Amino acid sequence: MNLLLALLVGLLFGAGTWLLLCQRMLRQVVGLALLSHGANLFVLLSGGLGARHAPLVGNPSPQSDPLPQALILTAIVIGFGVMAFLLALGYRMHALEEDQG
Repeated sequence: MNLLLALLVGLLFGAGTWLLLCQRMLRQVVGLALLSHGANLFVLLSGGLGARHAPLVGNPSPQSDPLPQALILTAIVIGFGVMAFLLALGYRMHALEEDQG
């Protein structure tokens, strides 16, 4: 399972980097989104998989660390704001190009 998720992180980073190198702004925005998803998955994997038991029931020893999960929630909110800003910026650039042309 860890190997599969590590390959998925590598695939997300590779595809995101490839899309960031394109010249079209929409592809760059999608590439940035893929990079942020890959980084979030990497941070989640660093916290460890686990929690075969519920935290308050049974043996609580195999719990996963809650700090990476909190960091990922924060990163998702910030990433959403950045994506909204970039899409609005791209729309404005497209509207200005149409007005000039």
